[in-house]
Amino acid sequence: MLGSTHGTLTTDSRRARAIACGERSGPVVHGRPAQLGDLDVSGRPLHADVPDLDRFFRPRSVAVIGASDAEGRPHTGVTRQLADWAERVGARLYPVHPSRPSVFGMPCCPSVAALPEQVDLAVVLVGDPLPVVEELAEAKARFAVVFASGFAETGEAGAAAQRRLAAAVERSGTRLLGPNTNLNAFERFRDDLEGPAIALITQSGHQGRPVFALQELGIRLSHWAPTGNEADLETADFLSYFAEQPEVGAIACYLEGLKDGRSFLLAADRAARRGVPVVAVKVGRTETGARTAASHTGKLTGADAVVDAALRQYGVIRVDGLDQLQDTAALLARARPPRADGVVVYSISGGTGAHVADLATEAGLRLPVLPEARQAELHQWIPEYLSVANPVDNGGHPVGDRRGRKIIDAILDDPEVGVLVCPITGPFPPLSDRLVRDLVDAAEQTDKLVCVVWGSPVGTEPAYREVLLGSSRVATFRTVGNCLTAVRAYLAHHRFRTGYRSPFDDAPRTPSPSYRKAQALMRPGEQLSEHAAKQLLRAYGIRVPREQLVTSAAAAVRAAGLVGYPVVMKASGARIAHKTELGLVKIGLTSASQVRDAYRELTDIARYEDVPLDGVLVCQMVEQGVEMVVGVTHDDLFGPTVTVGLGGVLVEVLRDTAVGVPPFGEEQARDMLAGLRGRPLLDGVRGRPPADLDALVEVVLRVQRMALELGDRLAELDINPLMVLPQGQGAVALDALAVCGR
Repeated sequence: MLGSTHGTLTTDSRRARAIACGERSGPVVHGRPAQLGDLDVSGRPLHADVPDLDRFFRPRSVAVIGASDAEGRPHTGVTRQLADWAERVGARLYPVHPSRPSVFGMPCCPSVAALPEQVDLAVVLVGDPLPVVEELAEAKARFAVVFASGFAETGEAGAAAQRRLAAAVERSGTRLLGPNTNLNAFERFRDDLEGPAIALITQSGHQGRPVFALQELGIRLSHWAPTGNEADLETADFLSYFAEQPEVGAIACYLEGLKDGRSFLLAADRAARRGVPVVAVKVGRTETGARTAASHTGKLTGADAVVDAALRQYGVIRVDGLDQLQDTAALLARARPPRADGVVVYSISGGTGAHVADLATEAGLRLPVLPEARQAELHQWIPEYLSVANPVDNGGHPVGDRRGRKIIDAILDDPEVGVLVCPITGPFPPLSDRLVRDLVDAAEQTDKLVCVVWGSPVGTEPAYREVLLGSSRVATFRTVGNCLTAVRAYLAHHRFRTGYRSPFDDAPRTPSPSYRKAQALMRPGEQLSEHAAKQLLRAYGIRVPREQLVTSAAAAVRAAGLVGYPVVMKASGARIAHKTELGLVKIGLTSASQVRDAYRELTDIARYEDVPLDGVLVCQMVEQGVEMVVGVTHDDLFGPTVTVGLGGVLVEVLRDTAVGVPPFGEEQARDMLAGLRGRPLLDGVRGRPPADLDALVEVVLRVQRMALELGDRLAELDINPLMVLPQGQGAVALDALAVCGR
């Protein structure tokens, strides 16, 4: 049993939550509920600012700067489309051109200054938008759109031009979309479709086309924001705005980069609070993808593991392709919350059912075995020799008569079943037509989700085009993979939504006493010695072994007697990163003579390697436990991030880590651990006792607090190994490396 010289960590989970929350029990600031404008301990906003974009999407007046009606001119088609759009939304349109008296029969203003009223939206078609933006500022235009390219996507010169544009916009008070954007916001949206809509955000207009085309399949779209280079308005602004619109059932995003990671998370948090699902393709998983994205939009892509963790923390559903984006967003926008999470696969072919069931299980979906009473009911209509346990195989013939509907109703009537998936590999009239009609009719009578995979490569069959696509209750897919991806996202979203508590509500607002202690230990631009790094951990209540820093062999022997044999001895110096590789660690020392010899050997090696020391640490030896690593690094997009995983000397080889983006709560810390491949080690394997999981969670939360409070002043922290002792005994940081920011 370890001694308690430096205190022990509590294993009470409520205490762990309080540590991450700054010792508070709820989202209260200065005695009142948290609200917009509150700042965290680093002075950053805790809530997303929602821009009023109503006059962008439905302006009362529109100016087109550089309007043209000359045949063969590129601006002519753009002007015509904007004129049509303005008419549809009921806006007054003012063409602006210095040498044209009229455009498409409309009187033309010679300049921005000559506009007869303050316009809600100005669309800038000229090649050099900067002077025009400055003129629009004088005219107090509310919004401007700049199509021109040649900015941050082209390199440093373009980035400098974009910075000048952004500075002009910031001074003006006019909000800007672009540059390097397009006409997608002014598309013709169908107004004959009903139900919840998809709002679309893309940083490449072409990539939004498949989602926009969903209207042809009966899926409603309400908005499209093509954000371009995001010199001003960014993805986060539109995400926050769309989350507040009552007609929006889901938000679909194509992201190449994020302008500001914190702003995006605040916007995702707003969507999560309101229960609005966000589905995103985020490119940059590979080095090639990240490089291409940066050259296209001029934004940071961020380390993909951090991006993935950040999206997951706030319930953003990440998918891999545009086909998955459209199918998943369509399902989440329209489907009612699930009654149960059980999935049943129903088919007319045993082979098809078994194949889809395998894929569903591999996708992490739960396929419950139907109870014997339910199976007996199904066998009234399905031959006894066919399996109806799940998947349900009807053999084909029952779908052609009244039995087909009875089978579907019986499956949906089971309380464990929340989703019915029916793969139809190809048309086989008249049976397939009858099956489709029965599925649609059953879906209209149930509050459970019915999914159909229409596998025909043709897609012109009436059963598909008219019956399936004509139903607002059946979710229709063309591939099994997309269906299962969407169903998994649907169930995961509603689980997330049910238990969601915003991490920002519990983010610390004021520095802790630990922060004041830590400030005195920081050395700007320097790496701390192990001894100093452990003092930093102590300041935040993280337990370290009993140890003493000594500067002579005699002092080492006295320290060993106080610490208690066996001991570990380590050289301690600010320039030592990996002591083991240099032979600067001696373990298992059990006598005074071994301690004296170890001291001389360690100091000799340090002298030979020209490594300055602040002394030698004589440490308590801790052997029994699970070696973990907990650390802090800085991400270009999201700032400080916390990493936890399997530790020890093989940490770089195993690479079994999970990332959290502060702020996060206790449950999210536990989710990080649950995602580790080595997670079973903490439960105890091969006769070893379970590890103190609560203590590990508490260390993660204390490290998070340190990362939030110290911010850029803590460039890097590495606790490796953190020895997690048997349940109830805590966790001990055996080694630590800390680098201070400048």
